[in-house]
Amino acid sequence: MIIHASCFTLRPWRRGDEAALVKHADNRRIWRNLRSNFPHPYTREDAENWIAECLESKGRALRLAIVVGNEPVGAVGVEFGGGNGRSGGEIGYWLGEELWGRGIATEAVGLAAAYAMDELGIERLEAAVLQSNTASIRVLEKNGFTAFARLRKGAGRPGKSAIEIHYVKER
Repeated sequence: MIIHASCFTLRPWRRGDEAALVKHADNRRIWRNLRSNFPHPYTREDAENWIAECLESKGRALRLAIVVGNEPVGAVGVEFGGGNGRSGGEIGYWLGEELWGRGIATEAVGLAAAYAMDELGIERLEAAVLQSNTASIRVLEKNGFTAFARLRKGAGRPGKSAIEIHYVKER
């Protein structure tokens, strides 16, 4: 499955993407805005493990590389299930810092959400974002997500807590 956008492509992760993944994911500014399972520093081994997991997750998740030119520069994905079974999912995303502010994350999230809902039958998408990550909040809101919960100490790095805002988009 490949989705072409205005200035990038969404496609499944594949072997050979490891070097670009490390190049863009090994960034403290990205890491500090994501959940604690996103490693820092981001190593070659982390990239190999992620790509292997993506290749094995067929049918359980939609995990796509955001590709500019021929280089993966970020990710967008939907994990299926949760409390709503197959009809629900959680969307997540990140983008290499040098591409911030160009509308790429906004468009990628919109395309992935539309694909999950229109082609895969997902009825409800949720997303969690740190309150301090105003750019990510804008990405969600531009794509029709609405805030439905604020969790104090909901997320953050070990020894630190942060307010996490939960967003939802329903068909």
